[in-house]
Amino acid sequence: MTGDTTFSIWQLDAFTGVSFRGNPAAVVAIDGAWPSDDLLQAIAAENNLSETAFFRLAEYPVPLRWFTPNVEVPLCGHATLATIAVMHKALGLVSDGAVVELATASGSLHVSVNADDYVLDLPARPITSTSISKAQLEAVLQTNIQEVWESVDRYVCVLEDEAAVSAVKPDLMAVMRLPLPGLIVTAAGSDCDFVSRYFAPAKGVPEDPVTGTSHCTLAPFWGRRLGKADLDARQLSHRGGQVACFVRADRVRLSGSCKLYLTGSIVVPAVMPAEA
Repeated sequence: MTGDTTFSIWQLDAFTGVSFRGNPAAVVAIDGAWPSDDLLQAIAAENNLSETAFFRLAEYPVPLRWFTPNVEVPLCGHATLATIAVMHKALGLVSDGAVVELATASGSLHVSVNADDYVLDLPARPITSTSISKAQLEAVLQTNIQEVWESVDRYVCVLEDEAAVSAVKPDLMAVMRLPLPGLIVTAAGSDCDFVSRYFAPAKGVPEDPVTGTSHCTLAPFWGRRLGKADLDARQLSHRGGQVACFVRADRVRLSGSCKLYLTGSIVVPAVMPAEA
């Protein structure tokens, strides 16, 4: 154990108010300088959740980073929600009514703290035309597609209706071979404004339960079509999740709750071991 380092860790279900729903995220508190990127990536791989968030204590704005089991990502909604819930509920570092500033790879982010939920203020992600063919993505998704678009690091496929989104069974190996690492399917909702699912096996996330960053694209997209700035969305993964979206110029605010599942500590080596 000599030379090992102990970090506090929490696991929460985000974008839900009940256990075993929404999107699970791990949150790790770092007291001092960042460990090596290799160690952070190894911890995220060991946790094997769609994202592990790392934040540094006693600094402001709060430094925050996110890792999937395979890669570091520049933006993550649900693990940010979980981080603020840890700071608020578990550590008591922020109080009701506070606005927390985060220093991230996507610039300065702000999160409003309420008694029972949190509001993320994130950059809108524009949607553009794409060079990939509809036929190619129909073969990957094994279903008919009405429209194909592109946004940052993922394709956006508009399907006929909510039932079509629920029924999609993509060829995940084919999804991994696409030029972009992520794939959204979406449609107008039957009892909400829009629904979606998100697949990113190249990032180590076969299907993400609830994806904040996808809603940074989908909320403006559906908002324009529906003529609305405030939208209710559902992600139709097995776990499911509710996301309230508020489009404000080039920003998207996402509101959601978190449910604490696990609290404890992890013990990791000060130096990454050599590969076997």
